[in-house]
Amino acid sequence: MNPFEMVVLIVAISAVASIFRAKYGIPGRARRRDRDMPIHDPENDRLREELRALKDRVAVLERIATDNDRGLQLDREIEALRHRD
Repeated sequence: MNPFEMVVLIVAISAVASIFRAKYGIPGRARRRDRDMPIHDPENDRLREELRALKDRVAVLERIATDNDRGLQLDREIEALRHRD
């Protein structure tokens, strides 16, 4: 058997196997994994909510860290007003 015949035979076997899978409703590998995973998982929902809360907290911390110069300037102005009185 030459290599060309072997390639044709492998393609033909794969085609016949996919026809049988479709006919008998046997899912492929990717569909089988999707079917086994639950659609709605409370644990995933809880983790997503926790992740969202952590992202919000990081955003607040970033804003505080980047607005630090403005906060220092405000502190200086307040101290200057205190010393003026």
